[in-house]
Amino acid sequence: MTKYEEVAGKIETAIKTGVYQPGDRLPGLRKLKDQFGVSLSTVLEATHLLEDRGRIEARPRSGFYVRNDPLTNTLPPSMSDPPKRPLPVSGQDLALGLAQATAEQGMVNLGAAIPDVKFLPEQGLRRSMIKMLNQSSQWIVPYAIPPGRIELRRQISRKMNEIGCAADPEQIVITNGCQEAFTLGLQAVAQKGDTIAIESPCFYGVLQVISSLGMKALEIPTDPKEGISLPALEMAVDKWPVKALLLVTNFSNPLGHLMPDEKKKELLVLLGKRNIPLIEDDIYGDLGFGQHRPRPARAFDKNNMVVYCSSFSKTIAPALRLGWIDAGRYHQQVINQKFISNLATPSLSQLAVADYLQGGGYDRHLRQVRESYFRQMNAMSQMIAKSFPEGTKLTRPEGGFTLWVGLPEGVDSIVLFQKAYEQKISVAPGPIFSSSQKYRNFLRLSCAYGDRVKMERAVIILGQIVGKLHSQPDLHSTL
Repeated sequence: MTKYEEVAGKIETAIKTGVYQPGDRLPGLRKLKDQFGVSLSTVLEATHLLEDRGRIEARPRSGFYVRNDPLTNTLPPSMSDPPKRPLPVSGQDLALGLAQATAEQGMVNLGAAIPDVKFLPEQGLRRSMIKMLNQSSQWIVPYAIPPGRIELRRQISRKMNEIGCAADPEQIVITNGCQEAFTLGLQAVAQKGDTIAIESPCFYGVLQVISSLGMKALEIPTDPKEGISLPALEMAVDKWPVKALLLVTNFSNPLGHLMPDEKKKELLVLLGKRNIPLIEDDIYGDLGFGQHRPRPARAFDKNNMVVYCSSFSKTIAPALRLGWIDAGRYHQQVINQKFISNLATPSLSQLAVADYLQGGGYDRHLRQVRESYFRQMNAMSQMIAKSFPEGTKLTRPEGGFTLWVGLPEGVDSIVLFQKAYEQKISVAPGPIFSSSQKYRNFLRLSCAYGDRVKMERAVIILGQIVGKLHSQPDLHSTL
């Protein structure tokens, strides 16, 4: 953490604890300089950072003042209440339409959780890619037969060990993104017709995979701040023959929750007593806003029951489709299924990312992008609070880049999806995050859009549409 970030953090803490109230003037720059024992330029950088975060505002010839926070009037959504029985997945056609819409020219993409190039290490990755092209012909032949290139598996093993997960490079299998990773995990632990417990709402890609494998989804109530309800999960697994739990523990999509470490440990005890494996998706774990990277549940696994999945799609490059799985006791089943499914993951992308990781560029990139996402999320949250009608609810994630928005009573997010599409804005309607098409009055918004001005204008337009739908609740979807 830089000195100016440290100063900004102390001022922000003073604001949060009420030392400085909304509307209060902060001490002058020279007083702050003396108070924190730093240079004037450091204090200035700290105030600029707090401005970007929406905490303070500059007034001409007057100084810096604590901003009124419109989010104080916007409640977070309550714990979800999904169906209490296993169900086949239905109604996922809309997810494909959403994915196709994001590729359209001129679309302001707030729907798909795909980072803009602005948030990706384009130059560093390009250097590594060119280096691999020039250095070796190994990217042409042979196939990188599972488990994949050892160069990348070593780097991933190092990365996992740094977050408390003892990982052997020989146990890591390289995949085509995280979605293939948890698909392989499901195929290793369950069969057609089996029931898979999931959080609710849940990333729609998980639902599509469960559906494609002929399995059933059992949605478990989930809190937007701390994640899946353990009492509800315990009742569910004791009532139904659950074969596995598939879960995001760190900054889930779409809720953005962060499960506390103690709760992760309790979860593993609960599952261990029933011999139920956990398939853990940790794709957003590197994108926390705090000082320390949260540990995944895998770090507390004493029974080798966690199938750990992750990817570089949200942090390095979505188009490379590079993920991995550390399947523990199910390693051989995963190897076999990966080979049957698509033989191998492309070598060039594996070699390039291995080189990029080895050079230390990844850690530097993460330090920058976490702050960028924090600012983006804060800006979008403030704009939603100002632009959407009364009754709107909003999550407050501590990492990642997605927001889950509860719309006022009677507003249909699928109608909103259609109206927004006409304005060249994509959003993700709530029903695609449920096996039973619940959450009709919710939507997910991605903050990873590169043009801040266009993003904020789009949110204003969305607020206007929501306002009209709220006043005309008889409007229906054509889907």
